[in-house]
Amino acid sequence: MSDVLKIVRRDPAQAGHWGDGTLPLLQRLYSARGALSAEQAQPRLAQLHAPDLLGGMHKAVELLAAAISGDRRILVVGDFDCDGATACAVGVRGLRMLGARDVVHAVPNRMLHGYGLSPSLVEELVALKPDLLVTVDHGIACHAGVRAAKALGWQVLVTDHHLPGEQLPPADAIVDPNVDGDAFPSKALAGVGVIFYVLMALRRHLREAGAFKAQPEPDLLTLLDLVAVGTVADLVVLDDNNRALVAAGLRRLRAGKGSVGLRALIDASGRDPRRLTASDIGYALGPRLNAAGRLEDMALGIELLLTEDPAQARQIAAMLEEINAERRAVQQLMTDDAERAVSRALLADDGQRPVAACLFDAEWHPGVVGLVASKMKDRLHRPVIAFAPAEPGSDALRGSARSISGFHIRDALAAINARHPGLMDKFGGHAMAAGLSLPLAHLEPFKRAFAQQVQTTLDPALLQQQLLSDGELSTAELDFAHAEALRLAGPWGQGFPEPLFDGVFEVLEWRVLKERHLKLVLRQPGSPVRLNAIQFGGWAGNAPSQHLHVAYRLASDDYRGGQAIQLMVEHAQPA
Repeated sequence: MSDVLKIVRRDPAQAGHWGDGTLPLLQRLYSARGALSAEQAQPRLAQLHAPDLLGGMHKAVELLAAAISGDRRILVVGDFDCDGATACAVGVRGLRMLGARDVVHAVPNRMLHGYGLSPSLVEELVALKPDLLVTVDHGIACHAGVRAAKALGWQVLVTDHHLPGEQLPPADAIVDPNVDGDAFPSKALAGVGVIFYVLMALRRHLREAGAFKAQPEPDLLTLLDLVAVGTVADLVVLDDNNRALVAAGLRRLRAGKGSVGLRALIDASGRDPRRLTASDIGYALGPRLNAAGRLEDMALGIELLLTEDPAQARQIAAMLEEINAERRAVQQLMTDDAERAVSRALLADDGQRPVAACLFDAEWHPGVVGLVASKMKDRLHRPVIAFAPAEPGSDALRGSARSISGFHIRDALAAINARHPGLMDKFGGHAMAAGLSLPLAHLEPFKRAFAQQVQTTLDPALLQQQLLSDGELSTAELDFAHAEALRLAGPWGQGFPEPLFDGVFEVLEWRVLKERHLKLVLRQPGSPVRLNAIQFGGWAGNAPSQHLHVAYRLASDDYRGGQAIQLMVEHAQPA
C-alpha cells in the first residue's frame, strides 16, 4: 500500500558561530535547520518583530482604545479549534488586563454554525448587544458574517492569520500578516499570536496615553502559556518569531506559572509539567482542547482557559479527558473505514496508489475528518480530503484537506474554484491544511477536478516518501545527557523539525506489546552497549530482521527513570 520509504540524510550543516556552551551535537542540528548562532537557535522575546509592522494595527488599536475608554461592550468571537480557543482566552484576558470592563465572548458550534463568523452566528449574538466585535483566528473569509454584523451597527475588528481571498471583508479594521502587501516579516503567526500582538500594540498606545500612571502596567507575558499552546497545536511554522513565543510559554508552564486551566489539563493528561515540551502540547494538550470543538462545543474548552477556580478547572479537564477518549474511538473507526476504502481502490487499480484521495462516508463525524485526512495523508503520502455530512443525514458535506510538503492545498482549491465556479460552496486554509464545503451532488465532479488539479500541478518527485535524518549518533552521544539536551533544545516543531537519527543496529531481543507495538533491545556494531527501543504500532506480524536500519529519536526513558534512555523508532527496515 506504500512505496518503500527512503531514509535520507540532511545536507551537511553550515559552519556557525557558537560559544563554548553549545554541545557539538546541537551545533550540528541547529545549523542543519538554518540557525547558525545561539541567538538564532533559541531566540528570545527581545528579538520579536515589532507589533507596528503589522498592517491595520493602528486602526485596530484605535478601535479597542475607544471601546475601553467609552466602557463599550467588546465581544471576542473565537473558533472551535485549539488556536481559536486559546486566541479567544488571550483576547478576553488581555483586554480585561488592559482596562476593558465589559468583555464577553462567544464561539461558533461546529454542527450549528459552521466555520467562523457566519450570519447564523451573528443572529445568535444579537442578544449580547456588542458595540465592537473582535474575531480571533477567523474572519478574513467571513464576508457575509461581517456584513451581517455591520448591518446591526456593530464595529468589527478582524484578527486572523489565514490567507485572504481576492477581496477583504468590510470590517472596520483587519490585522492579518497574510494580507497582500503586509510588511510583517513573520507570516507564520497563529491566530493566538496575532491577537497577542494586537494586545502588545494596545498596551503601548495606552502607556503613551498615560493610562498606567496610577496603576501598574499589566504584564502580558502571563498570557504566553496560552500563546504557546495555540501556536504549536495549529501546526504553523516555528520560525524565529514563533519559537521565541513558544519557548517563553513553555518556560512558564514548566515553572508552574501557567493558567489554572492549562495546569489542570496537564495533570489530566498525565504529563509532568516540569518536563513539558512542544511535543507534549502537540500530542497531549492540543488534542484534549480540540476534542471539545470536534465532538461537543468549544465553549467548554474556552471556559477551562478562562477559569480561575482550580476545582472547576479539574472538573472541566476531566470532562475533556472523557470527550478526547470518545474522539479517539470515533477517529479509529473512521480511519479503519478509510483504510478499507483505500484498500478496495488499490485492489481495483492493480495496487497503484492514486495521485490524490477524496474519501467520504455518510456515517462519519464532521469534527473528526481532519484527523482522518491527516492519518491517511501520512499513510499514502498523497494529498487527501476527507468528507462527512455537515450533520447526520444532511446532503451538505464538510471536507478537511491535508497535503504533503511542496503541494499548496489551499492554492489547489482556489484553482479548482476558478475553473469550476459553484462546485464548492466555500473553502479556505493554508499550504498544508484546508477546509471546504459542498453539496453531496457535487462530490463526484469535485473528486475528478481535484485529481486532475493534483495530476497536472504536483511534481512527481514529491510522491517519493522520505524521512529526513540528522545522521548517526556515536556511542558516546547515546546517553542521558544528550537526550536531556535534545529535550530542552527546542522548541521543535513544524519548520524546525525534531531531530531524527538513523543507523544500523543488531537486534538482540524483541517482543510484542499490546498486540501492536514492538519492544526491542538493540546494539550498534562493535559496541557493548545495549539500547532499549520501542516502535509504537510497529508489529506487522513478522519477526524483525537480525540487523535493522533504524530511524529513531533519542529520548530519556521516563518509565525507568534515573539515567535511562530509549530510542523511539520511527521506521525500521532490514539492513
